[in-house]
Amino acid sequence: MSEVPRSMEATSAGATAAVVRSRRAQPNGWWGIALLIATEAALFGTLIASYFYLQIENPVWPPPGVTVPDPVSPSVLTAVLVLTSVPMWLAARAVRTGAVHRIRLLLLGAAAVDIAYLVLQLHAFTDELAKHGPKGSAYSSIYYTLLATHHAHVAIGILLLVGILIKLRTGLTAYRGTGVRAIALYWHFTNVVAVAVLLTQMSPRL
Repeated sequence: MSEVPRSMEATSAGATAAVVRSRRAQPNGWWGIALLIATEAALFGTLIASYFYLQIENPVWPPPGVTVPDPVSPSVLTAVLVLTSVPMWLAARAVRTGAVHRIRLLLLGAAAVDIAYLVLQLHAFTDELAKHGPKGSAYSSIYYTLLATHHAHVAIGILLLVGILIKLRTGLTAYRGTGVRAIALYWHFTNVVAVAVLLTQMSPRL
């Protein structure tokens, strides 16, 4: 008999670490998130393509009276968000050693940064809405749709982080370890999207 427990039997940090180290393929939960990411990549690809299509079709972009946001604040915020991939990657790696306390701290730090990012971005979003509404032009419509979709994905990521942190309060299991790894993968994707959205947002300045 193998000394490595089955996933459903790995209900301690040590057993979970043994299961993760013995895997030869990614678990189903990881592949589930990967498939979700594929669909979300198609969604953002469509939105970004729509943005540039509308830009080509409109000789003046953005229209008169609408200014492109200053690049400094969103660029700094996006850079900070992208850096959260580091603690997420470290947390996913820590699953292999069963270091549940370290995993909690890394996820908590990433969640705190993500929440701060979302609050600041939503504040800027509402300020822009006060200047020009989404119905004012094709530019405003696609601009707000793209940003709102991105912010919604960040919010979903935060909810996933909070959810796994609550689960980890009672210890690390194989399923929770898979959750940590899957959420880390989702965050790496979200950060790639954040860069793509920023470049699209600032493209009229380029």
